[in-house]
Amino acid sequence: MSENFARLERSIGYEFTSESLLELALTHRSLGHLNNERLEFLGDSLLNMVIAEYLYRQFPKLKEGQMSRQRAGLVRGTTLAEIAREFKLGDYILLGSGELKSGGFRRDSILADAVESIIGAIYLDSGFEVCRERILAWYERRLDALSDKGIQKDSKTRLQEFLQSRQEPLPNYVVVNVTGEAHAQTFYVDCEVSLLNEKTSGEGNSRRIAEQTAARNALVLLGIESAV
Repeated sequence: MSENFARLERSIGYEFTSESLLELALTHRSLGHLNNERLEFLGDSLLNMVIAEYLYRQFPKLKEGQMSRQRAGLVRGTTLAEIAREFKLGDYILLGSGELKSGGFRRDSILADAVESIIGAIYLDSGFEVCRERILAWYERRLDALSDKGIQKDSKTRLQEFLQSRQEPLPNYVVVNVTGEAHAQTFYVDCEVSLLNEKTSGEGNSRRIAEQTAARNALVLLGIESAV
């Protein structure tokens, strides 16, 4: 168990003083009454606070409603599940036999709850400043994509709107390969756009993430988005 924990700690960029806290954060309620629900409650509050503070300080021109929408997009379950998959968190979550058989380690809700639980555990282990630093590090790419004009639309939406504005056909996404075990798959997707002479590619831990990457690469070739 300690070796597994060490791999996870390297992924999340934090080494626990109390290994039992990390174990508790990874323990789903299907294993019994001693589980991560209380840590999840704590982590949810901390996450909302850290993201709210970041938006407040970083975007002084945003109104309350805009900040609320920005925060909602960042802390929603699907975003947390994406972060969990980046850490391959499904490999470490401790589940009861029923959840294990039904593939609970792939379920967005379980993955998202585990991320919040780990946030709560880091706070208890090292305090608010360390917890805040880790959250912002995990979210760095997503925070960098934000705009002071409101929520940044995702790459697939921007590509679709660009093509529609020019009365061009919608992009075509094709899954060309899937590798890995069922709980840790990598999807490879090609995107075909009428205005480009070549297909763009993307990969990710889900088909949606791979499609987003392929769409972003298409936007880069079209000169709409920077390659950096």
